[in-house]
Amino acid sequence: MNYYCTLFDSNYLTRGLALYNSLVAVGEEFTLYAFAFDDVCFDILEHLQLPSLHPISLVEFESDRLLRIKKTRTRGEYCWTCSCFSILHVLTKYKVPEVTYLDSDLYFFSKPSILLDEFHDSGKDVLITRHRYTPEYDQSKTSGVYCVQFMTFKNTYKGLEVLNWWCDRCDEWCYNRMEDGKFGDQKYLDDWMTRFDCCHELEHIGGGVAPWNVQQYELRQGPTVNNQPVIFYHFHGLKWHAFHTYNPHGGYRLDENVKHLLYTPYVLALQEALLFVRTHLDKSFNLGFTPKEQHSLMYYIKLLIKLIIRYHVPQKKPLWKV
Repeated sequence: MNYYCTLFDSNYLTRGLALYNSLVAVGEEFTLYAFAFDDVCFDILEHLQLPSLHPISLVEFESDRLLRIKKTRTRGEYCWTCSCFSILHVLTKYKVPEVTYLDSDLYFFSKPSILLDEFHDSGKDVLITRHRYTPEYDQSKTSGVYCVQFMTFKNTYKGLEVLNWWCDRCDEWCYNRMEDGKFGDQKYLDDWMTRFDCCHELEHIGGGVAPWNVQQYELRQGPTVNNQPVIFYHFHGLKWHAFHTYNPHGGYRLDENVKHLLYTPYVLALQEALLFVRTHLDKSFNLGFTPKEQHSLMYYIKLLIKLIIRYHVPQKKPLWKV
């Protein structure tokens, strides 16, 4: 039995359900503790009564400590702050031997036990995953070396020591800005491999494939990267505009093979999750879509001029280059 936790609100409900369905599809026994960050989300999860999914309301989760913190953070910053506290809640209240935190926009293509077996073989108490940036997208200095996306903590003295240290840091400071070498909840992980002696850095490249690193791999049907199975893909930044319309992420170079093998199955999973909620609960449910940005006519004129200059005007060699 593997234990997982994640958090999302009603706007991310379809992503949370797609994550859950992907865990079901790969065929492993699990319990997913889903922290519902608004009443609509919790009520829907309670009504659906999905096997192996345990919804947790804010009423159960939010302590006096978290309610104090909540007043000082934006909604997004508070969600970041709560990642570590959700892990702590599961370990302390439900007394499970370990729990793996999952970002709600992950989707599993293969069994996560492949990654957890590597972790268990290491003999360590905490598992962390690198961003593994493609060099042109390296954001280590701003977003951190490691990604809060798939992290496992054992319910041991050392595991809880690391987790409580992280919770204390996020209590003190967790904001959406760079400040004194900190950024959100994530930059705190940068030195864990030297600060603590109980952390294992995931080696399997199929754990943590994402828009910021997929360019460096040979992606094939399976899907596989460099002949290793893609365990999960992190659909960070995906904008789902309408039932059949999405934008994978404008900031990264993603070829048609990536869209076909990874993004198409995921969008189908989002569609299935939306239809499931509409069929079993509320046929008018329409949350989870990202409105398209509205631009002025002048914006499109300037964009057209840039394209004309880029592709039709001969580019002179800069004088300062040899």
